[in-house]
Amino acid sequence: MTCSVTCRVAWSCLARMVHQSASGLCGDSASRAIRRALALFLGLWSLTATAKAEVARFGLIVGNNLGAAHEQQLRYAETDARRVRDVLRELGGFAPANLLLLEGEDAETVRASLISLNARIRQHMATPGMQVLFFLYYSGHADASSLHMGETRLALSELRELVQGSAASFRIAVLDACRSGSLTRRKGGKRVEPFALEAEEALPGEGLAFLTASSADEDAQESDALRASFFTHALVSGLLGAADANDDGQVVLDEAYRHAYQATVRSTSRTLTGLQHPTYRYDFRGQGDLVLTRPGRRDPRRSHLQVPPGLTTLLLSGGPDGTVVAEVGARTPQRTLSLRAGPYFVRARGRDVVYEGPIQVTAGASSEVVLADLERIEYARLVRKGGGVHRHAHALELGVQGALPLPNSETPCVGAVAGYALDLQRLGVRARLGLCTASSENARVRMRLMGYSLDLRAYYTWDFGPLAVEVGLGPGLTLFTQDFQTRGEARDRVAVSPFLAVGSGAALDLGHGYYVSGDLSAETHLLRLNDGALGQREDEAVFTLRARLLAGTRF
Repeated sequence: MTCSVTCRVAWSCLARMVHQSASGLCGDSASRAIRRALALFLGLWSLTATAKAEVARFGLIVGNNLGAAHEQQLRYAETDARRVRDVLRELGGFAPANLLLLEGEDAETVRASLISLNARIRQHMATPGMQVLFFLYYSGHADASSLHMGETRLALSELRELVQGSAASFRIAVLDACRSGSLTRRKGGKRVEPFALEAEEALPGEGLAFLTASSADEDAQESDALRASFFTHALVSGLLGAADANDDGQVVLDEAYRHAYQATVRSTSRTLTGLQHPTYRYDFRGQGDLVLTRPGRRDPRRSHLQVPPGLTTLLLSGGPDGTVVAEVGARTPQRTLSLRAGPYFVRARGRDVVYEGPIQVTAGASSEVVLADLERIEYARLVRKGGGVHRHAHALELGVQGALPLPNSETPCVGAVAGYALDLQRLGVRARLGLCTASSENARVRMRLMGYSLDLRAYYTWDFGPLAVEVGLGPGLTLFTQDFQTRGEARDRVAVSPFLAVGSGAALDLGHGYYVSGDLSAETHLLRLNDGALGQREDEAVFTLRARLLAGTRF
């Protein structure tokens, strides 16, 4: 067996001192020299043995989407728990037998599992040279005094005592305690007393840390876009490699927290609820950096993927609608992630452009995201999709339209319409050219009406995922021509009618820049209706409803 550097130094010192005693010393002097040499060797050997002490890792991972009856059900707490379990098992050295996942369980089950796990830890700690890391993670509802698991409660004071009282050498508790809402939901519903661990300035006991998803007066949040909580999403991304600031192939506790903090603050700065600041209370006196995961380690079942610099990059499993696996910020120095083999979808965002497309990660191989292999999409094409930095988008559309009869015809005016739109983030302007035909008939005359219209509209839009809803207002102008067929004599007529329209509509994004839309508008026309006895014409304000159905593309 190869001796360590420390061991070789000890042997060298021992040999030198024995040689000196044999060549120049005798009696008690030689004996004392040999004893000193042996003491030095044993001391250095004990340091080597301690450095190589075996470390067993135990984890309890808890996720519960349900709180009390008055609390809105969460969507991603249990999914977050599974993601944390997976990354600890695959990159953190947690044996499956020592990593327990509880989903949707009540407080009594969690309490009993904690007590049972602590008993197993005590047994392991009885083994000479054994060290134990205990990792607790919880995602779900909470208030100032307890965790909520359905209608059951686990007091924070009891949880703190169970963690602090564990015999483990290192104890870590991560609480993503949440309450709820819409696209970005507060893990709560109404403002309550602050959630806090009431941790001391220096937590009692060596090797103890508490991480929370938000500070004492803030709500934790989860995101429908990420299908995860902001904090756990950032934490898992960091453990996969994004938090490895010094690029040594391993993520230590301090690196994981710093990455989760920065990413959570950055993401929640764009939400309606507002900033969320994770907190960190710890005491590792006498201990070095605590390694949580080793994403740099080679694994034949996994792959190292390098993402491009200067872009915020999302990795989604499977395809564009898959779960977000990891995120690497534009300014994150570490650009390599450890991923399972399989298909992924990459979405990399810069200042003015998005690159996206599928990639295949091969087991046991290292690869990188090549921007030239991805589709380049200007932000203009993403305006109505929501998310990201918006600029503007142009749109062309074509469809059909129909309007209720005006006094100059007896049938609805039905035809085609084509338009151009300029979409901004919320506001937009649109111009549409329309053509429609109507008719009227009696015993003596048949009339065909043609309407040529120009409709200008300013509108405001709300985005609801792929659906955009708008309201708008604007002027227009219609040129009417009337062609008469009669046994007598009737001249064709031409009339110009200005109008004002107000309406609402909706557009459904079909992907790849295409959409379908429909709208309904109320129009007030100023129409010249009659010839008086002296050849005078009378102007009258008349009302109609117009409906349109269109398909379009943005570019």
